[in-house]
Amino acid sequence: MADARTKAYAAAGAIFVLDRASKWVIERYVTLSDDYRVIPGLFDIVRSQNRGVAFGIGNDSAGTWLTLLLPAVSLAAVVLIAGILWRGQRMEKLTLWGLACILGGAAGNVFDRLASGQVTDFLELYIGPYHWPTFNVADSAIVIGSGLFLIDAFRSKRQIANVP
Repeated sequence: MADARTKAYAAAGAIFVLDRASKWVIERYVTLSDDYRVIPGLFDIVRSQNRGVAFGIGNDSAGTWLTLLLPAVSLAAVVLIAGILWRGQRMEKLTLWGLACILGGAAGNVFDRLASGQVTDFLELYIGPYHWPTFNVADSAIVIGSGLFLIDAFRSKRQIANVP
């Protein structure tokens, strides 16, 4: 039976494949001007290209520094997280799965940055005039993974505090 580490890498790989497949479909069949209403008033499929960091911060920057720095920092983060997973022999389950989600999502976005210098986003959530910035499967995995990691960190801290 595969150890937890192997399962975590497999989960990260599955997230990467799902992210790449969803972006491929969007890039192939959805133009930048398309807007597909999935749940009116709440959720649409749109296509946007993000050259910046999370939530489009720096997207309008034409600076070369951003084009070079983001892929380098992102790639370093992927390598660091993969290394942490590799060395994590006795890692708590939520931390392990959180890091696996972050690794898969980060790898998906790094692939985009290295291949084209930008990330394809296509999921748009909104309520009336209030819109969440457009995101993708990789971003979702990173947020879920971060949440799992934080839950485990706070849970562990509480357990330590309750020890007599």
